[in-house]
Amino acid sequence: MKKTMTIAFALLALAAPAFAGDAEEGAEDFKKCKACHAIIAADGTEIVKGGKTGPNLFGVVGRQIGAVADFKYGESIVAAGADGSVWDEASLAEYIADPAAWLKTKTGDAAAKTKMTFKLAKGGEDMAAYLATLK
Repeated sequence: MKKTMTIAFALLALAAPAFAGDAEEGAEDFKKCKACHAIIAADGTEIVKGGKTGPNLFGVVGRQIGAVADFKYGESIVAAGADGSVWDEASLAEYIADPAAWLKTKTGDAAAKTKMTFKLAKGGEDMAAYLATLK
């Protein structure tokens, strides 16, 4: 019985997604982001009042990278999404930690630049988990 339980827990662990963040922690950490980013639902409901320096982050997980209409992105982030790539929690967490390094890796361009100067050294997984709840 004990061996069966151990195997069952091991299988559950393998079946669980490898990426896991704490959305509640991410919501709290978002206070650091609202100087530049707002979260406004598609119907215009303001979820988090914030700045307009960065794009609206409502629905960012699952959205094409660098493709919000009426937002002027930098060339490198547009290039990162030119192949149709979309944000998922893992890529968003990596980007948040070091936007310039992520863009250089994603585009293959050692000279890639970002307009986002902020880096979230810890908690990127939590932030991505929070943003994933906003659909």
